[in-house]
This record gives sequence, structure tokens and C-alpha cells, in this order.
Amino acid sequence: METRTAFHKHLRDIQDEILVMGSMVCKAISSSIDALKNRDLNLAEQVINEDRRINHKRFEIEEKCVELIATQQPMASDLRIILAVLNIVSEVERIGDYAEGIAKIAIMIGDEPPLKPLIDIPRMAEQTIDMLRRSLDAFVSRDAEAARKISAEDDTVDQLYDQVFRELLTFMAEDPKTITRATRLIWVAHNLERAADRVTNICERVVFVVTGKMEEIGASKY
Repeated sequence: METRTAFHKHLRDIQDEILVMGSMVCKAISSSIDALKNRDLNLAEQVINEDRRINHKRFEIEEKCVELIATQQPMASDLRIILAVLNIVSEVERIGDYAEGIAKIAIMIGDEPPLKPLIDIPRMAEQTIDMLRRSLDAFVSRDAEAARKISAEDDTVDQLYDQVFRELLTFMAEDPKTITRATRLIWVAHNLERAADRVTNICERVVFVVTGKMEEIGASKY
């Protein structure tokens, strides 16, 4: 009984660390967009430097999972949770990489005059951050139904991306001098769209933990 109690305590600690990592990544996304909007190169550099801490957090969690497997002899259902954790932290770390990429684009843009007011891109970021936070909460609470609903919201991000893409293509067609600036903003939107896709992957892992079945959820109908 003591062994099982110790196992579940270690597992709760690992889940807490996932939430910490998720908060770090949400902050990175938000800060990268702020850096882009405000031409804040110092903030962009902070996001890039912070990505090393996010990577380190992933490795810490992975090491704890390996130690748990080696020392606690988890049962099949427990092992399923640990495997999900390993996949989830990989997805969260990758989302952090997308935030780092946006920060690097902000530095590339530098003090160039803005091509257009940023409206839909920040909306994409807000939606992605909200989805990420709730997907990790759904994992901790083992809420498969919430995970399915969150995954379906990826359509909203996809629609915003298509809107941004079409608008920026129009800019490029009307004035070839805008091509470089427009292309960089397309890169930003693409990073956010991919980040939301990663959240869907996290949601699939939540469903896997609860049901024991791997299935594709939230397939876009858009």
C-alpha cells in the first residue's frame, strides 16, 4: 500500500510540473506576440533565452518518468499515464519552440514599419494559449469530454490562419514591396496554427489515458 501511495504522490508531482511547464509556454507565446506588436527586441530576446528553461523542464519531467518506471513497477493503467506524460511534455516543448520562432521573427522585423495592425494574429495566440491551458487541466482532471471539446476549437485557429493568409497575399499582390514583411507575418500565423495542432495532440493523449484507446479527435470540418 505504501508503494502505491508513493507512486501516486510522485505522479501528482510530475503533473504539477507539467502545469508549470505549460504556464512557461503560455507566457512565451504571449510575450512573443507582445514583442512583435511593440517592436520590443529585448522582450523577444527574453523569450528566446527562456526557451532553454522550457527545454530543461521537459528533460526534468522525462527523467522523473523514467525513474518512476524503474523504481515503482507501475501497473498497465499507470504506465499509460506515464507514456501520455512523455508525449505531452514533448508537445508542450514544441509549442515553446513555436513561440521562440515568433520571437526570432520579431527580431528579424526589427523596427520596420508595421504592414498592418495586428488583430487576427493576437486572436490566434489568445485562442491557442487558452486551449493549451485547458488541455493540460483536462489531463490532470482526466476529463476526456473537455479534451474533445478543446480539440474541436482548433477549427477557430485554422479559420483565423486562413483569413490572415488571404489578407497578406492580397497585400503582396497589390504591392510587391510588401512581400518580405507579409511573408514574415505568415510565418508567425503558421507557427500559431501549428501550436494549436499540437494542443489537439495533447487532447488525444488525454482521451487515451481515460479510455485506453488512441484515436484521432477534432478532425477539421472547415
